[in-house]
Amino acid sequence: MTSTALEPVVVDTPSGAVRGRVHADGDVVEFLGLPYARAARFAPPEPEPPWEGVRDARTPAPQSPQLASRMDQVAGPSDADELGQDEDCLAVTVRAPLDAVPGAGLPVLVWIHGGAYVIGGASLSWYDTARLVREGHVVTVSVGYRLGVLGWLRRAGVSPGNLGLLDLAAALHWIRDHVAAFGGDPGAVTLVGESAGAHAIACLMSVPRYRPLFARVILQSGQFGLGLGTERTAARVAGFVDDALRELAGPGADPRTVDVGTLLRAQKRTMIRHAGPGGVNSAPAFAPVAGIDPLVGVPAGDPWVAAAHSGHPMIIGTTADETNTFVRIAPPLAALERRLPGLVGLGSRFLTQRVFAGPADRLATRAAAAGTTVSTYRFSWRAPDSGLGACHTIELPFLFGNRAAWQDAPMLAGASWDDDVEPLGRALRRHWLGFACERIGSS
Repeated sequence: MTSTALEPVVVDTPSGAVRGRVHADGDVVEFLGLPYARAARFAPPEPEPPWEGVRDARTPAPQSPQLASRMDQVAGPSDADELGQDEDCLAVTVRAPLDAVPGAGLPVLVWIHGGAYVIGGASLSWYDTARLVREGHVVTVSVGYRLGVLGWLRRAGVSPGNLGLLDLAAALHWIRDHVAAFGGDPGAVTLVGESAGAHAIACLMSVPRYRPLFARVILQSGQFGLGLGTERTAARVAGFVDDALRELAGPGADPRTVDVGTLLRAQKRTMIRHAGPGGVNSAPAFAPVAGIDPLVGVPAGDPWVAAAHSGHPMIIGTTADETNTFVRIAPPLAALERRLPGLVGLGSRFLTQRVFAGPADRLATRAAAAGTTVSTYRFSWRAPDSGLGACHTIELPFLFGNRAAWQDAPMLAGASWDDDVEPLGRALRRHWLGFACERIGSS
């Protein structure tokens, strides 16, 4: 691919031609808002049909409809409001080196964002992958998927559940069929996910029919200790949604037809009710459910056995102080921390080990015992003035290296971008990229 800032890039894909643009920093071309599937509300995704002519891919895709996030208290301001929201959100962003040509066989990194399955989006400037593309000479694909009640509600006659997971699988099929047109190798795909993104990847690893769609995985701060939902918990959540809709829209309110704003307000009420008094129930209300498609045969009690035996080489790890993030963004816990910092600190360390570090170590140990190549890490860098330590999401500025997007993050308070973030970020990216660029035959 060759272009200048004034000459858009056009690529012919199996679905039709697409017009992208040169990234603002140069040397990278990007194709934004490429649809990989379409889906009616509460329906499984269907492949996006081919098109005639040249499809414009210079505008970011909207996010899945979602409630306001409090993550700015940790990660700083985002451009979420500029991106907007829409139920038609099943799209990817593809970035490639400017000199990439179709069939070049470059390694592919697929980014699956986190956000507890209820917030986030592939197009957020936080997750701009241009530096990974430039430094690794790779192709990246960032995936949007349905969140919250739209992606994870399970209710008989309304939604089968696990739709967000089916969305991700549909995206992987699209990548298999399309990434070569952008210079990528469909046989050298590494899935990279943080938080719910890592949790979702482990779910995909558990499904035999999805395993050939990717070669390697990088699992960052997955909340594996929370496991999977069950039919019982899913039915309870669906009942809460029904109750909330009756209160908001009257008897007979149907989640399939109410406006999306009402549905999100019902989601909020459901999440509060599900969390219980004081918000002590940390298990997400909307998340993958064991035992239903595509997680048939995956038990809720010990869900990661199949993932550990998937055979995918992996990097897996956590930050040292994961749950400090959740203390900061939860008002009751933040207030309690001001009064009893020692008690809250002890609880935070306990939950970091129980929800994040311990389960990640067990998954790594099982995978290694099964003969899989495994690398583990613990990210322990702490900003001097943040009070957050090595909290959940702290590694993301280092991974993406986008100074404009991250430099005002409270979790980086007191640190120097040039002296602290940049050197460690280059080292982290070098390790992640080196792993992704290995060929399976050399593992």
